[in-house]
Amino acid sequence: MENPTALSETEIRSALLSLNEWTYDGKTLQRQFRFKDFRTAFGFMSSVALAAEKAAHHPDWQNVYNTVDIRLHTHDVKAVTALDLELAKTITSIYENGFR
Repeated sequence: MENPTALSETEIRSALLSLNEWTYDGKTLQRQFRFKDFRTAFGFMSSVALAAEKAAHHPDWQNVYNTVDIRLHTHDVKAVTALDLELAKTITSIYENGFR
């Protein structure tokens, strides 16, 4: 696999148009997910963890009871790359197809 390269802010902002509720703070893609309870939040995190491991690209995240905060950037590049956009799409799909 090629080394990922940093995306421009224009590329990121354009991609955000199709990434429901994700935002960009100048350094990371981020989104907060809320669930009915801790068990559901943890189930979501488990599903995301399996997908992230398969993609060999892992989120920065935090869980407090029914809330999961996720931040994405490529650590090696210290910027947002196509890997982050793909993982954001995957995470959104997991949420929309079983945890919403």
